[in-house]
Amino acid sequence: MAIQRSILLIADIGGYTRFMRTHRMSLAHAQEVVATLLEAVIDASRPLKLAKLEGDAAFLYVPLESEAQLASVGQTVADIRRAFLARQQDIVANRLCTCHGCMEVESLNLKFVAHVGDVAFQKVKRHKELAGMDVILLHRMLKNEVPAREYLLMTDELLGSLEPTLGRSARALLHDFEGIGPTQTHYIDLAELAADLPPALVKSLPVRWWDRIVMNVKVLHYYFGIKEPCQDFRNVEKT
Repeated sequence: MAIQRSILLIADIGGYTRFMRTHRMSLAHAQEVVATLLEAVIDASRPLKLAKLEGDAAFLYVPLESEAQLASVGQTVADIRRAFLARQQDIVANRLCTCHGCMEVESLNLKFVAHVGDVAFQKVKRHKELAGMDVILLHRMLKNEVPAREYLLMTDELLGSLEPTLGRSARALLHDFEGIGPTQTHYIDLAELAADLPPALVKSLPVRWWDRIVMNVKVLHYYFGIKEPCQDFRNVEKT
């Protein structure tokens, strides 16, 4: 089992509300919408690597080899957020379905928690698993008291390495994480930062109808109860 200091980041999609008591197709479409948004997040996350998908979140990491990597975390977060917002904008612009799962797209937001720590890498069959107290701390940071809908929450070491202009916008927030204890964190309200988005890519009506048919075919296993949609989502109220 190798242990290596690494940058750890979770990009977490939130914003779905109580519509989960409605029709199964809404849930199925919600699952597909989040999958589409997570694809955009992962594609924009380089040089970070995907450790695993965790429901409506992507757990990302990269072994730390230079201080320059720490300084680039802010830019990586900005790139991921821009890709998420652009994909969200395109989904809204081309939407034909009026179910709750599709109509809630505008309410979705992206939150980040980030930390630097020692990670144990172990192989389970063909998969690489990340373990250790710093991985636990990162996940504890998802349950926080940040007073913002879109944010980057980070620990001390990352704050000290951020680009100075970005670092100055951070606010300190002391947390007492379960099993960890008092931990000094800092957050940046991402809603205060501009995101330069390209114009939405509006497709032709036939293409939009075809996309809707493809989506409905893809979610049939949810509709017929073969799989349960959104069952592993953290940010969906189901009752």
